[in-house]
Amino acid sequence: MVARSFTVAFEGVEARMVEVQCAVTAGLPHFGLVGLPDKAVSEARERVRAALGAMSIALPSKRITINLSPADLPKEGSHFDLPIALALLAALEIIPKDEVENVVALGELSLDGRLVPVVGALPAAMAAAEEDKTLLCPRACGAEAAWVGAAEVLAAASLDEVVRHYTGQSPLMPAEAGEVTRSQTHRDLSEVKGQERAKRALEIAAAGRHHLFMSGTPGSGKSMLAARLPGILPPLSAQEALETSMIHSLAGLLSEGGISRDRPFCEPHHTASMAAIVGGGKGAKPGQISLAHNGVLFLDEFPEFARTVLETLRQPIETGEVVVARANAHVRYPCRFLLVAAANPCKCGYMTDPARACARAPTCGDDYMGRISGPLMDRFDLRVEVPPVSYTDLDLPASGESSATVAARVQAARARQTRRFANAPQARVNADMEGALLEETASPDAEGRALLAKVAERFGLSARGYHRILRVARTIADLDESDQVRRPHIAEAVSFRLTGQGS
Repeated sequence: MVARSFTVAFEGVEARMVEVQCAVTAGLPHFGLVGLPDKAVSEARERVRAALGAMSIALPSKRITINLSPADLPKEGSHFDLPIALALLAALEIIPKDEVENVVALGELSLDGRLVPVVGALPAAMAAAEEDKTLLCPRACGAEAAWVGAAEVLAAASLDEVVRHYTGQSPLMPAEAGEVTRSQTHRDLSEVKGQERAKRALEIAAAGRHHLFMSGTPGSGKSMLAARLPGILPPLSAQEALETSMIHSLAGLLSEGGISRDRPFCEPHHTASMAAIVGGGKGAKPGQISLAHNGVLFLDEFPEFARTVLETLRQPIETGEVVVARANAHVRYPCRFLLVAAANPCKCGYMTDPARACARAPTCGDDYMGRISGPLMDRFDLRVEVPPVSYTDLDLPASGESSATVAARVQAARARQTRRFANAPQARVNADMEGALLEETASPDAEGRALLAKVAERFGLSARGYHRILRVARTIADLDESDQVRRPHIAEAVSFRLTGQGS
């Protein structure tokens, strides 16, 4: 007797269909599992055997063979337990074979038959929708998987509930999508005393998703400013929320099935490894740059990160995706993030502070900032120096615009970009523009073009730097509600570009 069920194997955010074949034939009692399983999948035999025993279902004294097809695709994870159990139950004619073949199942079995939540329910539901099948998963994953909408999702608490569903004793009701949440606890920009130029840089960065580099003495407020960036970013669109949640689903970061409209804010420590930042490790899991997709990646103490880690950011910043290549895995993850980096001007941090002069200036600063390569610095659209705030100013009441006021301008600028790129799927924000699209939408007026040409000649701008100034100027024009990029917009973009290290 042969039966089959279906599940998925994950390659990055892509879920590849896997056919679980079960054959029960005459021969010496044996329960074998083939098809390139890892340790967790191989151990499914014992979990399935114990779960069936808890339901008083004894395995026959025959040869049981489970094949995971395609056999050359690596299978990893405990979510294969449920589809293996379904194929076995169908082969034993306990549940109907034809109904089992119409579902994509995933879930880990405990020894008493309960279904334990697993990662990847959201991309699995996407794969089920493409195959026009129903998704069967643990109850804790149902609200998450139901967000796809295009596939029916059945969520069960135990294997016993699954059997009673397929035998018609107690049908499962389709799962409902979890709530969309939006945090109301963002820190307010008005709490920051002074630093008006840095606040302006934050606004421009948020409006066009431009990478920002902040330099200043310790305690000047760099981290405080970065922490307030989520409060001025617009909420994720439906498409962006689904993209981001698929990555977080694979990483097991979605809680209780709820999908957030808040943009991710990742701030790894400078001791993080390359696998933690870029992705990799066992199963080539997504790294911080992918978890920050459609959100913010904040790297504090930027020069303290390992040089090899920083250099790996160069390609993802340009392409918006990262390929994690390992001996047994080759996966692709999206990573369109807003990079915010903060650094002290030198090792001791006080090279630019006249009150506490650095004893080794300028060598101290050159050595410290020299850890950041020129090509990497060239990828920052905005560079701003954050001066220390006088203690006398700290006693003043909160001043400046609130995050809500700035967020409204950012939202309006993003809306202009959405309309502009309606027929250009390769671009969502101004930072994505390139080629003919950039020339068409960011071409400045005559005065602006003359200024830009003079700056390019005077400071020897690279082609990348030239185009990044145009993109920033286009964003400044959007914030100014101007259809034309003008000289003041170019001038402000140039002022942020030429601050700090090089051009």
